[in-house]
Amino acid sequence: MVAGRVPSARLVRGGRLGLLAAEQAARGVGTRLSMLGQPEQARRLLAERSTLQAAQQLVAVLGGMKGAAMKLGQMLSVLDVDLVPESHRELFRRKLAELCDSAPQVPFSAMRKVIEDDLGSLSRVFADFDEVPIAAASIGQVYRARLRDGRSVAVKVKYPGVDQAVLSDMRNLEFFSRLLKSVLPSAADAGVLDEITRNIGGELDYVREARTQHRVAARYRDHPLIVVPDSIEEHCTAHVLVTDFVESQSFQQMRTLPAGERNRIGELIYRFYIGSLFADHEFCGDPHPGNVLLAADGRVGFVDFGLYNRMDPVHVEHERAALQAAAESRAEDLYRQWTDRGIIDQASNVTPQECLEYVWAAAGWHLLDEEITITPELATSALILAADPRADEFRGMRKQRLPPECVFSRRTDLFTFAALGQLETTANWHTLAREWLYGEPPITEIGQEMVRWKAERDW
Repeated sequence: MVAGRVPSARLVRGGRLGLLAAEQAARGVGTRLSMLGQPEQARRLLAERSTLQAAQQLVAVLGGMKGAAMKLGQMLSVLDVDLVPESHRELFRRKLAELCDSAPQVPFSAMRKVIEDDLGSLSRVFADFDEVPIAAASIGQVYRARLRDGRSVAVKVKYPGVDQAVLSDMRNLEFFSRLLKSVLPSAADAGVLDEITRNIGGELDYVREARTQHRVAARYRDHPLIVVPDSIEEHCTAHVLVTDFVESQSFQQMRTLPAGERNRIGELIYRFYIGSLFADHEFCGDPHPGNVLLAADGRVGFVDFGLYNRMDPVHVEHERAALQAAAESRAEDLYRQWTDRGIIDQASNVTPQECLEYVWAAAGWHLLDEEITITPELATSALILAADPRADEFRGMRKQRLPPECVFSRRTDLFTFAALGQLETTANWHTLAREWLYGEPPITEIGQEMVRWKAERDW
């Protein structure tokens, strides 16, 4: 294989995934056999060793492949369902999170060729270019540079060969079937797979992403609490995305801040990722910690708009109505909505009460009118119940059909919850949700300040 390139042949990539699945299965059997008759301490250590080995192998294989395989690995870093024993899921998640933070680097010589093939020589566009990447994403690396006009910029560059790699991954979705079925209850549905393919494939379109980021940045320009770095479209190409650079702290640094500051950041994360769907009928579908920044001026910054979706207002209203029914414990109304949309088959044994309890298990943080501190454990529990409802009380929900148009909005909801769990933030999330559930005015200082800013801007 040529150094610095992503393996893209379908059989090569598919074979590696198949081998990975076989080795995972063999390891599980071997570990279970070795634990027979062992005292509890030995059993725990063996389980931990097996979990770490599995996580390390997934990091190596998926991280080395990048493309869609790495994106699925990043998704699993906060949703490690059914791959390891429940007692070790958090350990597994932490190890797999390396895919988000420490992706393998492609040598700059290979990345420089990608830049210059699209933009010409570096010196023509950039006055300075730091060859050490500041971040690694699923399909590219990010560098800091300075344009010839003096502006400090972030430059996201695709890995060589990643376009072909993602297309191969999309054709190899059958190799991910076990993982996908853990992440989404109806992942075998053709419409759902088409939606996943469309969205992950859409991340390859840097020109589209640049336009989207420019539009979102314009919406938040001069916002007192949120910053979205603007794209510099004249320097954005099929393989290179150039945006304003934001001096900032990372998410990991945010986790060390006092509780009050983390709560402020948490509310802004909630408003940006969750509120925008119901307010603007569009949302960013990739709410993971690597995409949230704390700017030097105190504003919370958001980056990465490759997975950006618009939702038909009709579908948004369906989601709003279902959550209203659940919030008001109208089980029969919720059940009727879901059967009318084909989410639940009336011939199944699923009851209205099961539907109600399932929504509360997955989305109760929006519905419970009291302060909740979201912890990693709480977020993981909700993710597991929502995405893999095999507990006895939700066994019938395995029959639900997830509407394709809701695949990434549900993912956004669950992964926002997971990110807030990493931050361990506290709020009465229901009081925030009432703004988009019922159109009520905000009662928090942040919400009121955002309303004032919008009113002044529109005026």
